[in-house]
Amino acid sequence: MKHVLVLVLTLLIFSLSLGAQLLTQDKPDELVLTSRDKEIVDTLLWKLKKDQKLETGSLIIKVGKLLLETPYVANTLEKGGNEKMVINLRELDCTTFAENCLALARTIQNDNPTFYKFVDELKYIRYRDGLLNEYPSRLHYFSDWIFNNDKKKTVKSISSEFGNIPLNVRVSFMSKHPELYPALKNNPEFVRTISKQEDEISNRKSWYNPKNRFTEFEHLLHDGDILGITTSMPGMDISHVVIAIHKEGRIHIIHASLKHKKVIISTETLEQYLKNYKAITGIMVARPL
Repeated sequence: MKHVLVLVLTLLIFSLSLGAQLLTQDKPDELVLTSRDKEIVDTLLWKLKKDQKLETGSLIIKVGKLLLETPYVANTLEKGGNEKMVINLRELDCTTFAENCLALARTIQNDNPTFYKFVDELKYIRYRDGLLNEYPSRLHYFSDWIFNNDKKKTVKSISSEFGNIPLNVRVSFMSKHPELYPALKNNPEFVRTISKQEDEISNRKSWYNPKNRFTEFEHLLHDGDILGITTSMPGMDISHVVIAIHKEGRIHIIHASLKHKKVIISTETLEQYLKNYKAITGIMVARPL
């Protein structure tokens, strides 16, 4: 009996280990995290498991509020070597905040909301067609992030429904400034790939909602909508990523703020925020599914 029990336990441990590896593309060494990151994810999943029947947008707001005060740190994904699956809930930039909130919300809705299910969701959201390969497989331009995640049905791009205003932007910032990105600086072949992706993004039809018409579509925004702040900065499409949240009858934003160095809910309305920055041209809207 004792030998049978030992055998069962051994098989169980092996099965769990194998499952964890399969859930991370059979490459456990591509996963980069600390024990604190896993602890944060597990705690959030436990706290919000009772809310798994909520709509994705509502869950995103609940997750975002639990991440308030998390320090803002830029470039947490830019490791410079081989592309790895980075899990970092201790430090967030605007994009990783939004995609972690979406991945956590989708995980919570699952019948078995585990840490490794979260890893799968985040990978699916972060990478082109959900496949982590090399550095160019990450969705670096946020309009491309919206396009690809619309295709994967994690969000729906709805800017065209608010007004058929084309976003006529040619993106080129990354290929023109490879020295700013360690992976591009060290791998010239990646620059060529990124340049081709930039051409595809630039030639693609996309829409936005200009800030001078914000009052026309504010009432159409939902809690949890993921917004790309469009910009007039040369070579860029989107300069910041935020999440819409209703507050006292107006749309505010919850985001990882460079100015405040942490995750906050804005005191100003989104309309005021857009007006405060000359380079901001409007928003692109991705509604979580």
